[in-house]
Amino acid sequence: MTCPPDAPLSLSDRIAEQMRQKIVQGEFAPGQRLSEAALSEHLQISRNTLREVFRLLTKEGLLQHEPNRGVSVAVPGIASIIDIYRVRRLIECQALAQAYPRHPAKKHLRHAVDTALRCREAGDWQGVGTANMEFHMAIVELADSERLNVMFSHILAELRLAFGLLNDLEFLHAPYLDMNVKIVELFETGKLPEASSELHEYLVHSERILLGVYARRLSDAGQLR
Repeated sequence: MTCPPDAPLSLSDRIAEQMRQKIVQGEFAPGQRLSEAALSEHLQISRNTLREVFRLLTKEGLLQHEPNRGVSVAVPGIASIIDIYRVRRLIECQALAQAYPRHPAKKHLRHAVDTALRCREAGDWQGVGTANMEFHMAIVELADSERLNVMFSHILAELRLAFGLLNDLEFLHAPYLDMNVKIVELFETGKLPEASSELHEYLVHSERILLGVYARRLSDAGQLR
């Protein structure tokens, strides 16, 4: 079970959170094999602790264990992607629509957008993707629920794995950066219902694009067999 937000975290919980953040930042690729020996040495923890971390992240759907093949980063399926977006619309759109206009997370939203714009100028599309994750985390922070924050951080990690299946990061992120800017501008001018409606359309469009590319990928893989 995930510890209550106000409870002290165990070593395995702290390491699990570090690995979640690495997934959100795109440092682990879907399907990537994880070496127990190398990872325990890198993280400077015992193998027993690492196995507990693996167990926690496997339960969350971020890792998968196969007999005789070890542990690897999970590859999200179509059903998971559909469920992720359903949850995102329920949480994010509501958080934005009911937000306090002067909430401290307003600065987090603007910072995430500005960071993404700088990354786009530098041609750093991996950085744009990470800033986009921060943007959506900031939206959930508007709800003032630590439990939602914890749950949503797990959802973002799964989402980043789904994004990791696509080779063209510019195609994936470029259209939504301008949409993020528009949502922030609506929020900053107090137009919360309009910002929420824009976000809903954004998420519907994003889901369709991701599922379409994913379906073509599966189709191409089937043709190669």
